[in-house]
Amino acid sequence: MSTAPLQQAIASTRGVLANVSADQMQNATPCNSWDVAGVINHVVGAQHFFVAGMSGQPPAGGETNWAEGDFLAAFDEAAAATIACFEEDGALEKMVVMPFGEMPGAAVLGLAVTDTFTHGWDIAKATDQSTDLSPELAAGILTQARQMIQPGFRAEEDGAGPFLAEQQCVDGSCNADQLAAFLGRTV
Repeated sequence: MSTAPLQQAIASTRGVLANVSADQMQNATPCNSWDVAGVINHVVGAQHFFVAGMSGQPPAGGETNWAEGDFLAAFDEAAAATIACFEEDGALEKMVVMPFGEMPGAAVLGLAVTDTFTHGWDIAKATDQSTDLSPELAAGILTQARQMIQPGFRAEEDGAGPFLAEQQCVDGSCNADQLAAFLGRTV
């Protein structure tokens, strides 16, 4: 397993972030508990979170307001560190203790890919950008998500669990929209 999917997810989300303007920061997003600034803070903070987890450190990066400054530079720096931590020898095979349980590094990598890509979709949707992001990557994440996400991972309300109930998606929707609907977003 390589970091190629993570690199693709980061590139996709970076492309979305590069097109966010200051006047869009308060726009509502498909993550009901976060506006665009909140999702930006999460997506940058998540990169720090994954690095900390892979390094055996307590979670980091959740308190900084990156949306107030040069969030694109902050994302680039954090994303580079995330890729580097997953490329270390043995990173994908080692067992990693995360706040929600112990898992192989490869599973943490999968979470990083899904989280980074999906929140890029959230920002694209909230800022009227195209949500047809990285079709092949989106299809691969959707295939894995359908195999991995059990009903117990779904919550009734936003913020109460990692995923909401699967939502309906119009036939013929792009792969990223199908993924978002599967993860509980209204498309």
